[in-house]
Amino acid sequence: MKQYSIAVLPGDGIGPEVIAEAERMLMAVGDRFGIDFTLRRFPIGAAGVAAAGDPFPEETRAAVRRADAVLLGAVGDPSLDQAPRHLRPESGLLALRAQLGVYANLRPVQVFPALVDRSPLKADRLQDVDVLIVRELTGGLYYGEPRGREAGSAVNTLRYSAAEIKRVARVAFESARQRRGHVTSVDKANVLEVSQLWRETVTRVGQDYPDVQLDHLYVDTAAMRLVADPRAFDVLLTENMFGDILSDEAAVLVGSLGLLPSASLGEGAGLFEPIHGSAPDIAGGDVANPIGAIATVAMLLRQGLSLAEPAAAVEHAIWLALEQGARTRDIAEPSGPVLGTQAMGSRVAGLIAEAQRSGAPVTM
Repeated sequence: MKQYSIAVLPGDGIGPEVIAEAERMLMAVGDRFGIDFTLRRFPIGAAGVAAAGDPFPEETRAAVRRADAVLLGAVGDPSLDQAPRHLRPESGLLALRAQLGVYANLRPVQVFPALVDRSPLKADRLQDVDVLIVRELTGGLYYGEPRGREAGSAVNTLRYSAAEIKRVARVAFESARQRRGHVTSVDKANVLEVSQLWRETVTRVGQDYPDVQLDHLYVDTAAMRLVADPRAFDVLLTENMFGDILSDEAAVLVGSLGLLPSASLGEGAGLFEPIHGSAPDIAGGDVANPIGAIATVAMLLRQGLSLAEPAAAVEHAIWLALEQGARTRDIAEPSGPVLGTQAMGSRVAGLIAEAQRSGAPVTM
């Protein structure tokens, strides 16, 4: 029996609720495919501050170093918004990414046919939309030094090296080779010297991939085209902050931020998390959509552990649940039935188990 150790960091707000359903999927997959997943929970974010006075406690640091993969919920708590920087939940997230060295964040955006009517965009714009956003994750404004505030002013520094750009660009080009062979690199090279370096470096890397088409867009144009003509994109390559914003915008295409997963990859264990925030206003209400967290499990299986068939089983179960009309509040029809977080998780896990009993093949 294959054995894997997963460090589970539930996080804050709705994080523990949706991550509980992700854990349920791993157990269902383990039962179906004969895989032993050892899941151990550790605090991060506001939960880390509450438990150990640190948004990234030493116990958690040690655990993620030992794990085969890390499953993360959202972090964030309004009660700490005015806390010193080192006590803010987001500081724990940035430190986690830095420790793991996960420099490439993959955010797939695919429109489920059953949910076309949940997007504010017209259905004809959504047909065959399949975008992979590749976001650089450990550089740029979020990590740049110097930073800080003084009376009446503040500073953050946007900095990238050519080496940082090269390595994430290669991830984008390699991904495009497995898809439709098209990379669109996003920058602001008409204004920013860092973006000029970005464009020059990506262009040089692209010369090693003559089979992949490369074009460049300014970030404002890319934001417009992402909703005006999303089918034009295959792989969207972008720096840290631009990618953060564009991937949230992409949630408009699928109908809800609660549907989107992500994988953060580097040299060691991968970090896997839904892209939504901690949503403290609905925490504890059993209303959050767990599909993003469940789809994140599929990415953990495929990109993190090289378990393609189990990953496809999770993806198929999500697709089937939505085709059968399973809906959480954020994607429900105005007068249609609504499932809670746990009920949606139970529905998807049940479909994995039913496939096991019936011997149904993994298909999409």
